[in-house]
Amino acid sequence: MDRAETTVRKTHCATFSYPSLARGFPMLSRLLAVIVSFAVVLPGGCSARQREMAVLAPLQVMFDGMAHRDATAIKAPWIPGGVLVLVQEGDLSQITIENFANRVATSGTTHIEERIYDPNVRIDHDLAVVWAPFNFFIDGKLDHCGRDLFNLTQKNGRWQIAALAATTRKDCATK
Repeated sequence: MDRAETTVRKTHCATFSYPSLARGFPMLSRLLAVIVSFAVVLPGGCSARQREMAVLAPLQVMFDGMAHRDATAIKAPWIPGGVLVLVQEGDLSQITIENFANRVATSGTTHIEERIYDPNVRIDHDLAVVWAPFNFFIDGKLDHCGRDLFNLTQKNGRWQIAALAATTRKDCATK
């Protein structure tokens, strides 16, 4: 959808997108966005689940960017200069998000997909961590697995990834 077709309302929990009911009624869609936002925020504030989903959203943006091998999309949810620390069979490597994104975008044409599951999300004001096991697939086949540890910060209501530490191994069970 283009900008004319979507109204976006940011709250302190998450960003909500609302398709316009019709192009000729932008005021109606804005009113709908405000009403829905207040309905979510006023009764009991943001639920823990809503806060967790807001923290997890940038991770999915990065994973989608990886699947499309799009360096710009991979970097979008990161703070500039963010760092990845990868541990594979005792070997440690460190790389900036800029170098990682460019490497993924130019390293081939296979379909890649990372899936996290059972994430453990912890939030304290504008700081969050996500600890989650993951499986990594190449052309639909499980290639490796491990654990991701994401550190995120929130600025102006937007969660951004600051760092990622990950272990990788080949002895995986699909989940």
